[in-house]
Amino acid sequence: MTMTSAVGFRSERGPILISLMLTTGLVAIDATILATAVPTIVKDLGDFALFPWLFSVYLLAQAVTVPIYAKLSDQFGRKPIILVGIGLFLLGSILCGFAWSMPALIVFRAIQGLGAGAVQPMAITIAGDIYTVAERAKAQGYIASVWAVSSVIGPTLGGIFSQLDIWRGIFFINVPLCVLAGWMLVRSLHENVEKREHKIDFVGAVLLTVAMSLIILAVLQGGTTWAWNSWQSIGLFATGAVLLTAFVLAERRAAEPILPLRLLTRRLLLTTTFIAFGVGAILIGLTSYVPTYLEGSLGVPPLAAGLAVAALTIGWPISASISGRIYLRIGFKRTVLIGLSIGIAGTASLALSAPTPSIITVPIACFVIGLGMGLTNAPALIAAQSSVAWNQRGVVTGTNQFSRAIGSALGVAIFGAIANSIFGPGDVTTLAPATIAAGGGAVFLAVCAVTVATLVAALTMPPTPVAPAAAASAAPELA
Repeated sequence: MTMTSAVGFRSERGPILISLMLTTGLVAIDATILATAVPTIVKDLGDFALFPWLFSVYLLAQAVTVPIYAKLSDQFGRKPIILVGIGLFLLGSILCGFAWSMPALIVFRAIQGLGAGAVQPMAITIAGDIYTVAERAKAQGYIASVWAVSSVIGPTLGGIFSQLDIWRGIFFINVPLCVLAGWMLVRSLHENVEKREHKIDFVGAVLLTVAMSLIILAVLQGGTTWAWNSWQSIGLFATGAVLLTAFVLAERRAAEPILPLRLLTRRLLLTTTFIAFGVGAILIGLTSYVPTYLEGSLGVPPLAAGLAVAALTIGWPISASISGRIYLRIGFKRTVLIGLSIGIAGTASLALSAPTPSIITVPIACFVIGLGMGLTNAPALIAAQSSVAWNQRGVVTGTNQFSRAIGSALGVAIFGAIANSIFGPGDVTTLAPATIAAGGGAVFLAVCAVTVATLVAALTMPPTPVAPAAAASAAPELA
């Protein structure tokens, strides 16, 4: 077993947390800043038909690399992996800023995604390393708050750069922030990882990457670029399934598998992984359709619709930061069930009020859902992290984040199919407000159903009260 000392001294945790928030902010802002600048980019580079790939290729590269980075961090330490991620994100940002065509920009966005795939799970894993079980909820609340701020800053900055006709600044602004975050981590984060020879699971890494790339690509493009029953969709799904089967067989023989499948046979890890899947689907359903619903049914401007979604990301860090006090008293499972119950109340109210759109009720419902997700996601993840040793914490965290990404990808497909069944073919902006409201209501009802299904899965989560010794130690297995 690889052993390591607890990372950093207590006095160094502040700078480390700030650097983690900064690196998370880079990924979070980049997820939202580009949307408002697309018209300007297309005007400059052309190839309007290709612009959706700016988002798809980024999400694809980010999702499929998470399990690989997670495993490598358990073998070689978190610091080199997150620095590699920051470096790739920096390189991708610079190249995006100098992109001369839409295909080039798409390729460079993929490089950014490769970096983002390391940054986000490593930030959460490092927080799990340096903070006690009792403190992790507050630390994750701080990291989650970055998404709340980014949901407002990202579209605003994108709009400013677009109006000034300097869209390349969207990417160049990342350069000094990457350098600062990397410098802070080099200076403050210290690891003492036992040096020993590792057997890297190259076969498993390649099979997993290619298999999930094909499956996620089929999900992202099905029903939009091509029909679900087309040869492209069938071929991608079939090939992905075959490679995924080969991956499972290869992992059984690997000395150090990239994704130890035996971990998922543990009920706690299996249920928390499914909870992460549900959270990913819930979030994408709201962030994708609340703006369309408000703009189409009420005619509100995009900024106001975006602020309604921001209410979701504001409620999340508030409840996540206080969830530690709750799960220390009643355990992880009960805290998660409370969170999902609040989430059901919020999604149900959103679905029931959909026929009568209101700029007041929607952000309130989103805020309530955010409160529920904060009480769900943080305790579930911390329960999973605290159940394993240091040398498995990266894989567990990575699996959780990977499941959440898959939930988002499948959510896009499912909710998109539901909305399209009501909207029909053609331009959504030409539809009547009542039709938009009906489509939004159907999606919100589906989101509510996913929340209920996630609650049902959480009922099977084993009760895991926090032991006093574990609550007081950041790395109890090393004491």
